[in-house]
This record gives sequence, C-alpha cells and structure tokens, in this order.
Amino acid sequence: MIAKRLVIGGRVQGVGFRAWVLRRAQELGVDGWVRNRADGTVEALIAGDAPAVEELARLCRRGPQFAEVSHITEDLAEPPDGPGFEVR
Repeated sequence: MIAKRLVIGGRVQGVGFRAWVLRRAQELGVDGWVRNRADGTVEALIAGDAPAVEELARLCRRGPQFAEVSHITEDLAEPPDGPGFEVR
C-alpha cells in the first residue's frame, strides 16, 4: 500500500472535480479524501495498491470534462485513518 498527497491547480473548482475524484477513487478501490482549498486548488489524499494510486494520480492530471489542470504536485504521505473515500 502507498499513499500520496496531490495538490491540483488550474480551473479545478466549480467544475465537479471533487465528485469526479470520488467516483474514480471508488472505481479503483482507493481510500482517502478530496477537498477544495482556499487558494483555488484541490487537495487529495489517496491510498491503496500502488497501481490504483498511480492510475488515480494519472487521471487527476486531466480531470473531468470542464476542468483545466495547469499543474499538480505529488508527495508521499501517511495513509488515511480509515477505509473509504470522502469529499471534505
């Protein structure tokens, strides 16, 4: 199991990004959370099997239909406290 913290910038708020990440995480069996940040970015903590986490990180580089991802940072992180994925 690995965990990553993603910070996604660009046009990522107001375009359904968090709900989209929730659906993708559930499809891939990834645990964690996603939230909007005051600076206009979206932050996510994703944890699970390495291939699933890497796939979700890859998908976040494009995002949903109306998003325009300009940059993304990835850092290794501690896994979430419990199972499941939530929008915060």
